[in-house]
Amino acid sequence: MAVTAGVCVANIYYNQPILKEIAASFNTTPGNAGIISVLAQAGYGLGLFFLTPLGDKVNRKRLILFLQAMLIAVLLGFTFMQHLNGILVMSLLIGLLAVAAQVILPMAASLDPANRGRTVGIIFTGILVGILAARVFSGYITDWLGWRYVYGISAALVFTTALLVKFSLPDAPSHFKGHYGELLRSVVGQIGRFALLRRTALLGALVFGAFSSFWTTLTFHLSGAPFNYGTGTIGLFGILAIGGALLAPVFGKLADSGDPRRSQLVSVSLLIAGVLLIKFFPENIVSFIIAVLLLDIGVQATQVTNIATIYTLDDKAHSRINTVYMTSYFIGGAIGTFAGVQCWRLGGWELVTWQLLLWSILALIVVITGRKKKVVV
Repeated sequence: MAVTAGVCVANIYYNQPILKEIAASFNTTPGNAGIISVLAQAGYGLGLFFLTPLGDKVNRKRLILFLQAMLIAVLLGFTFMQHLNGILVMSLLIGLLAVAAQVILPMAASLDPANRGRTVGIIFTGILVGILAARVFSGYITDWLGWRYVYGISAALVFTTALLVKFSLPDAPSHFKGHYGELLRSVVGQIGRFALLRRTALLGALVFGAFSSFWTTLTFHLSGAPFNYGTGTIGLFGILAIGGALLAPVFGKLADSGDPRRSQLVSVSLLIAGVLLIKFFPENIVSFIIAVLLLDIGVQATQVTNIATIYTLDDKAHSRINTVYMTSYFIGGAIGTFAGVQCWRLGGWELVTWQLLLWSILALIVVITGRKKKVVV
């Protein structure tokens, strides 16, 4: 399930390092080709709200297989498409269908309630590795074979994982009996039902906002003085971040053991420590290496703990609860990206680090002021 989730979600990020090559093949500018990335993200957002709640209404295994089958067809279409407008449409559809990963996550949580945190940590690690490795994979494949092969190979990978899903995953029957409109209204209703969901969604948005702001502005800082690194060297920091992602299950296991706030306090503290390092030592590359590990471990551990926590609220509404959380998560990321770019434009790295510290301290306040709640398994 972790491999399948990672393979699905990676499709959203393949385009980012190869937009220049795609633009050249269609005789357009990289700026125009950048719409491909925007549409892939927009499609994922639409899929989160309109498709992932279906996991509570229909058989989850069948839903995952259907989304994967459609994703394979769209990836093959992307591989052979000869018109830019067609590529744009396919990008939107790739993002929409890649939400199969977000159907897998609540399904995994429901299969082993006694080890929910550890299980969610493993699946979330698969998603994170998929996101982080996607850019490296597409860059190398494009250099060796051309950008179209990235999507052709991805179609083969999705097909392979679909076989794994079909023959190794159990059926997961649905619980929601209403019609689709009632299902979507019920998604919004989950916000009012659970104070814990509201607080956890806010914490997730703040932490992912800091994460997105950091990675957006890191390239600007490292490509200038005194570092003057090229894109290849900067890309190595993404590989370093994979090491941090692999520790996520450890924090998921902590969430299983009792009060999730203990794990959240540790993880948000790591985030703050990483921000302080790059604030006070902005020209020391060692501080950035350590900070990348601290920030990545802190952010991913927080998210794993959050997800394990919200899945204790209502076993019959996992997909709808996941929709609320992940939508908030990506809204926070979008705001963080925008804030990071604006702070860099107005005040450079100094202002960027101040706003990173603000995101982190707000996250710590949310953790400290939250009511103590033992995870029910």
